[in-house]
Amino acid sequence: MSVSPSATPTPPPAPTLQPEGTAEDNLQYFTLVVQQVWAGPERMAGRAYIDALVAAGFDKSRMQVTKDQTAIGNAADSIQFSVAWNDACLIGQAGAAFAEPATVVVPILEGGACLIGETRPIDW
Repeated sequence: MSVSPSATPTPPPAPTLQPEGTAEDNLQYFTLVVQQVWAGPERMAGRAYIDALVAAGFDKSRMQVTKDQTAIGNAADSIQFSVAWNDACLIGQAGAAFAEPATVVVPILEGGACLIGETRPIDW
């Protein structure tokens, strides 16, 4: 009885930024970048997510991020960060109580913002 070798399945290609694509087209890549930050030591630092997204090719001028600390200086329970993409938003959320970060695509808000409430300046 002869055994024929089985073909090794080829893994799907890693997601990449699709500049001409939609927010939905870029959600998998956005999620990958967010998960890489989450796996590191700065999982609760908004700047780490923004810097990683910029390094991955997302437009910093279209981003928002919430504060890492509360008004009295405690660590925030969760942080949110976003990238406006045409008429939609890629939004990520990470928090100490989460098993993993969450990412989603939602419609952009009137005025072009993605996050509601107070955000911090991205001035670095």
